[in-house]
Amino acid sequence: MITSAQLRGARAMLGLTVETLASESKLPISSVEALEMDLNSKDMKALAALRAALENHGIVFLAGGSDGTGGAGIRFKHWSENDGIRPENLNATNDD
Repeated sequence: MITSAQLRGARAMLGLTVETLASESKLPISSVEALEMDLNSKDMKALAALRAALENHGIVFLAGGSDGTGGAGIRFKHWSENDGIRPENLNATNDD
């Protein structure tokens, strides 16, 4: 089960507004805000829609203890060599 902190963090990592995420997940803004504050609402359809929208942007949700230590988290999906230029390698010389 993902946490409200993971939802907030994933949206922040992507630089998405609540309005954009709501539009992409086809949910009301109030539902996105409610799930980011507290997952006790148990609206599994809304949670699945948010998760799918964030995963479409390349977010991976990590379960607590999935790496042997630590709690739940998020990260970007693995980049392969053919996925283009990694963000940290972008600069003026390779700007198209």
